[in-house]
Amino acid sequence: MIRNKRKDQWMNPDTDALFAAILSLRSKDEAKKFFRDLLTEVELMEFGNRWRAARLLTEKTPYAEIGLQTGLSSATIARVKRWLDRGMGGYEFMLKRTGKYRPESKE
Repeated sequence: MIRNKRKDQWMNPDTDALFAAILSLRSKDEAKKFFRDLLTEVELMEFGNRWRAARLLTEKTPYAEIGLQTGLSSATIARVKRWLDRGMGGYEFMLKRTGKYRPESKE
């Protein structure tokens, strides 16, 4: 079977090694140090804002309000919503694990 290279491009030995490194972190302080060295301040803030958007989306917060609170574009908020609804389940899993999951009613 031939993989769609673009779709699966992120799955490779380097990202596997990154995930293994992340899993070896033992505290929030270690995570802060590692991620600050790995990412720029802007990238960290972007990831934090996406995580906040996921939490706000489960609370049925309107996109406009999420944009005001996070500075994210409506396109990015829509992308977070799409991944929340039809992604690999990572957002939902972590929202549940952290006690932040408030499932939207399926209308």
